[in-house]
Amino acid sequence: MKRLRRIWVLTVKEILQLLRDRTLLIATVYLFTIDIFLAASGVKLTLHHAAYMVFDQDRTQASRELRGRFRSPYFDLKGLILRPEQAFGALDKGKVLAFLDIPDGFEQDLKTKRQARVQLLVDTSNAMMGYLVAGYASQIVAEFSQEQMLTQLGLTEEMLDRFPLIKLKQRVFFNPNQEETWFTALSELLTVITMLTMLLPAAALVREKERGTIEQLMVSPVSTMEVFLAKILAMTVVILVGTLISVGIVIEGAFHVPIRGSMAVFMLVTTFYVFTSCGYGLLIGTIARNLAQVGLLTIIAIAPIVFLSGTWTPPEAMPIWLRSLMAFSPLYYFIQSSYGIFLKGVGFDFLFPKVGAMFILGFLVLGLTGFFFRKRFIG
Repeated sequence: MKRLRRIWVLTVKEILQLLRDRTLLIATVYLFTIDIFLAASGVKLTLHHAAYMVFDQDRTQASRELRGRFRSPYFDLKGLILRPEQAFGALDKGKVLAFLDIPDGFEQDLKTKRQARVQLLVDTSNAMMGYLVAGYASQIVAEFSQEQMLTQLGLTEEMLDRFPLIKLKQRVFFNPNQEETWFTALSELLTVITMLTMLLPAAALVREKERGTIEQLMVSPVSTMEVFLAKILAMTVVILVGTLISVGIVIEGAFHVPIRGSMAVFMLVTTFYVFTSCGYGLLIGTIARNLAQVGLLTIIAIAPIVFLSGTWTPPEAMPIWLRSLMAFSPLYYFIQSSYGIFLKGVGFDFLFPKVGAMFILGFLVLGLTGFFFRKRFIG
């Protein structure tokens, strides 16, 4: 009971210290609300209003119909040009992403049943945007080509049912309307939780060093593990409150992301994850000597954790050796668990291995932190 009382008193002390630190408090509120809203509403994973120019040398009905299919909301025509040099200059300056070149004789080639060619030049300085532009353009040209072929052969789409064709029918699960904000809002929330669970305990521990109170704690009847548990419990309370506010106001309130599983289970998994991630924060706080070093070390630590989690790059796009390192990222298991709870409604049979892996990482990191802490302050 005495040990529990000491942990309780230290936990209350940590919460009060955080509430008195207006900078960290304002940053925490901002990250859990405005930051998630801006990230989810501003980041688009599909093509929107890609600027392009057209050099139409044919100027016929067929060429006008083709270029008219490159329309909003996917493309944004910036004008017809008279010389290709104008488009090259716009591509070099980054004013447009693509340049559609329709050669002379385009309609005539279609009427004489010859192969008609068009050229699309794409700026791939941003590889993802270039890939999207090329993909959307290929689909538009393919649909136009099919319609022209049917017209030339005197066929209709209904008549195609008489021929042996393969039709692909897609069924979209878990996000039927393919809402981008469902992914980006949840992804940003999980990233914010990761950053704060590392930053807040590290800042709290370094603050103890700067004020000289860490030595007072070491000569008191409080053990090292009690100091760590108090900081972890305090940050857990703060993170859980922020998560509840974020889910209620932003995730569900603003973007209507469904919770097909149990909110209580999600909060329980978040608690386990905070325990794991706080171990990294305490390790940073043990190594760092001031708040400036805490910021730098947090950036260094969080970058590989987020990269190896699958948030930015899907695991299937990684080489095998790099994919194997994802097992050391606690965020990898947290993302799988969270998306499973929110969008799939998974049960404990799916969550147990993920939570178990997070717990193992948490104990290993916390044990390493305790070793460095005792070596530095106790000897």
